[in-house]
Amino acid sequence: MSPRGVAIPDVRERLFAAAERVLAREGSAGLTNRAVTEEADCAKGLLYNHFADLDDFVAQLVLDRFEEIAAEVRGLPGRAGRGDVRENLTGAALALLGTNGPAVAAAALSRHQVAERVRRAWEGGAPGPGAVEEAMARYLEAEQRLGRVPAEADAAMLALAVTGTVHHLRMHGSVLEGENDRLVRRLVTALVPVPA
Repeated sequence: MSPRGVAIPDVRERLFAAAERVLAREGSAGLTNRAVTEEADCAKGLLYNHFADLDDFVAQLVLDRFEEIAAEVRGLPGRAGRGDVRENLTGAALALLGTNGPAVAAAALSRHQVAERVRRAWEGGAPGPGAVEEAMARYLEAEQRLGRVPAEADAAMLALAVTGTVHHLRMHGSVLEGENDRLVRRLVTALVPVPA
């Protein structure tokens, strides 16, 4: 355990990473202050030194992870004309799913106050699923202009279908390793037309 009074670098990320491990191992029922701080190997009160309560902590975890995802997919429209269209889109979709996406989403949904805080933050402009959907739509539109996606394809609806399905997988993901990845690849292949 970290010695008392010694500063811990990047406390938020250390606690967030510990929470993801707890969620992956024990599910949302196992997510407690004690479980997180023990997993992070730090003092029990540390979480409350940085967050108002456990709901605030979980909400900030969800928002932080969506901000990371949004940053990862923000450059997707700039990839137009490079690489395989479906692979580029699949990569963005898989970023939205994330390695611990279903567990983090389940934690948010299991706590009413967390879900409400996250919803308000998204309404206030914090990056969420809408940021990924927008990046995908802009990417598909750019590929249409280059002739790599048919002009008659509805880019906005394709982006909505992909993000909506991935959001569903985040909430109800498969427990079989790699199954969500396979489903996303099949989805993108089925939905996104590319000229022969």
